[in-house]
Amino acid sequence: MRPRPADDAVIDAEAGSAAASAQVRKYRPELQGLRALAAVLVVVYHVWLGRISGGVDVFFLISGFLITGQLFRAAGRGRIEFRPMWGRMIKRLFPAALTVLLAVVGLSILLLPQDRWFQTIKEVFASALYVENWRLAADSVDYFAQHNTASVVQHYWSLSIQGQFYVVWPLLVAVVAFAAVRLRRSLRATLAGTLAALFAVSLAYSVHLTTVNQPLAYFHSLTRVWEFALGGLLALGIDAIVLPRWSRVLAGWLGVAGLVVCGIVLDVGSVFPGYAALWPTVAAALVILAGATGSRAGADRILASRPFEYLGNLSYSLYLWHWPVLLFYLVARHREEVGLLGGAFVIAVSVGLAALTYHFVESLVRASAIGTRTPWGAYRFGVAALLPLLVIAGTWQVVSTKKADFTIALDDDEHPGALARAPEPKRAAPSATVVPPMIAVPNDWGGIADADCVKSRLDAELEMCTSRTTGTPAKRIVAVGDSHIQQYLAALKPLAQQHNYQITFMLKGACPFSTTADAMPGDPGCLAWNAAAQREIVAMRPDAVFTLSTRDVRPGLTEQTPQGFVDQWTNLGQAGIPVVAVRDNPRLGFSPPACVEAKGIKSPDCGVSRAQLLAPSPPYEKLADVPSNVSFLDFSDYFCGRALCRPVVGNVLVYMDDNHVTASFMTTLSPIVDKAMTAALNW
Repeated sequence: MRPRPADDAVIDAEAGSAAASAQVRKYRPELQGLRALAAVLVVVYHVWLGRISGGVDVFFLISGFLITGQLFRAAGRGRIEFRPMWGRMIKRLFPAALTVLLAVVGLSILLLPQDRWFQTIKEVFASALYVENWRLAADSVDYFAQHNTASVVQHYWSLSIQGQFYVVWPLLVAVVAFAAVRLRRSLRATLAGTLAALFAVSLAYSVHLTTVNQPLAYFHSLTRVWEFALGGLLALGIDAIVLPRWSRVLAGWLGVAGLVVCGIVLDVGSVFPGYAALWPTVAAALVILAGATGSRAGADRILASRPFEYLGNLSYSLYLWHWPVLLFYLVARHREEVGLLGGAFVIAVSVGLAALTYHFVESLVRASAIGTRTPWGAYRFGVAALLPLLVIAGTWQVVSTKKADFTIALDDDEHPGALARAPEPKRAAPSATVVPPMIAVPNDWGGIADADCVKSRLDAELEMCTSRTTGTPAKRIVAVGDSHIQQYLAALKPLAQQHNYQITFMLKGACPFSTTADAMPGDPGCLAWNAAAQREIVAMRPDAVFTLSTRDVRPGLTEQTPQGFVDQWTNLGQAGIPVVAVRDNPRLGFSPPACVEAKGIKSPDCGVSRAQLLAPSPPYEKLADVPSNVSFLDFSDYFCGRALCRPVVGNVLVYMDDNHVTASFMTTLSPIVDKAMTAALNW
C-alpha cells in the first residue's frame, strides 16, 4: 500500500451561518452526496485496493466552490466578516480533528512499535498546527524520511492544506474586492479573472513540479491552489450555465463514473497532482453542474438520498478515523494487507467511530454556545482545545527522548557488535541489553555532525562535506555514492579521528557512484550528479576513493556489479586515484527491528538464510575488465554468519530498516574496516 491517504476535511463555509444562500441551498444535497461518494471511494480504495482514488481533489473543489460563493456574496454586501467566519471554522474543524489526534497518541503508545514513535510525534504536532503537508513535503526530499512507514496521521496533510486555504482565501477575495472598487470594475469579473490566473499558474506549476519531483508536488500547497480556484470559478459561473435536462443527467452520470474509475485507471499516488488531477476535479464539476435534474434517471436521485446525505455529514469524521483504524489494525495483526473480512471490520469500526464523533463531538460543539459569548470566544476555545494535545504530545516526546538516550564505544565489552565475529571474537555479555534502543533506531544513522559542507566549484548541484582534521591530514579519502556508502561514515569516522584522515563525502540517495543511473535507470539527476562527482574527484586527487563494488543484494541472489561501476573506477584509474570498493550489505526485505520487537531476538522469522542472499563469491570476481587501481573489501561475514543473517550481532542491532545498517553496528565494524583498508592500500 502506498501510504498517501486522502482526507475529506471538507468544511462547509456556510456552517453556522444564520442564512445560507439560495445557491448553497440549491446545491447542498448534491454536494453532500458528492462528498459522501468521495468519502466512500477513498475508504474503499485505501482499505481494499491499497490505492488512492483522487477523492481529496474532489474535497478541494467543493471547498473552493462553497467558500468562494460565500465570500463573493459577502464582498458584494460590502464587508467580509473575518473574525466570525474563522471562528466558525475553528468550531467546525478542531473538535473532531483534535479528538482523533488525542486517540491516536494514546493508541500509538499502546500499539505502535517504538521505532515509529518519533515519526508519529512530529507528525501529530504538524497535524495539530495544520502544517502536516509541509512536514511530508520536507520528508519527500529527505531520502531517509522517504523510507518512513506511513504514519497514523499522515492523512492530515490535506486537512492542513484546507486549513491554509481557509486562512488565505478570504484575504485574497478581500484584496480583489478592494481593487475592484478602486478600479470601478465588476467584482464578479475581477474575481473570476483573478481565479482564472491562479488556476492557470498553479496548474502549470503543478504539472512542472509533478514532472521533476512528484513526491514533493503531491504535498505542496501551491500545486493544489488550482483545484480550489476551479471550484471558485464554478461557483461564480454556475448560475449562468443552463443545460437541458438530458445533458445534466448525462453529466451527472459521467461525473460519477469518472470518480469511481479514476483510482483504478490512474496510479494516483505516483502521477498526481499535475494534469492527471483534472480527471477527478472535472468529474466532480460535472456532478455539480448536473445539480438537481428532477429526473428519476439522474445520478442526483442517489446522491441526494438520505443515506448519502447522512454519510456526507459523517465524511469529515470518517476520513479522520479510517486511516488510523486501518494502520492500527495492520500493526495489531502484523500484516501488510487487511483482506476482505479485515477490510470490512476496518470500515465498520471507522463508520461507527465517525458516527459517534459526529453526534457527540462535532454536532454538540457546533450547536453549543461555545465561542459565541464573546467576540474572541471561538479562538479561546481553539486554544483551550489545542493545548491539552500539545502538552500530552510534548510530554511523550520528552519521555521518548530520554528513553532513546544511549552511547556505544569501540571498547564496549557488553556490546562488541561486529567484533563478536572477528578472527579473535569478543564475547557479548548475555545479560546486556541490545542497542540501540528500539525507539532510537530511526535516528541511529551514520554521519559526521561537525563536517564543513560546500558546493562544488565545478558544479553547483554537487555538495561536498569534509571532516575536520588537526593540521595537515595524513590521508584524504572521498566517500562517494548513495545511502549504502553514507552508512559507512560511522565506521570511517573513528579511524579518521585516530589517524587524522580527512574524509570528504559526496552522497546522493538512490544514486550509487556509476556512469549510469543503476537504481533508477535513466534518471537525469543521478547521471548529472555522478558526472559532477567524477570531475570533482579527479580535480581533488584524493589518496583514495571509498565506494560500492556491488548492489542489490536481495533474496534470490540478485547481487551485481554494474558496468557503470567499473567505468567509473576506470575513469579514476586514468587519473591515478586508488579505489576501495566495498561489497554491499544484504537487503532483507523486511524490518528486522520491528521483527525483533514483535517476536524477539531469537525468532527464526527475523533472520534470513545467507544462501538466499549471498553467492559464495562476489560478482566482481567474475569480471575481466576490472582496472588495477581497485581493491575490494568484503565484510559479509560480519553481517551474516555461516548459515543465517541475523538481526542482532554482539548485542547490537545490525539494521535500522530493511536494508540500511545502524550507526551503532558500523561503529563496532570500524577497527575491521581500518585494518582492511590499511592492508588494501599499503598505508
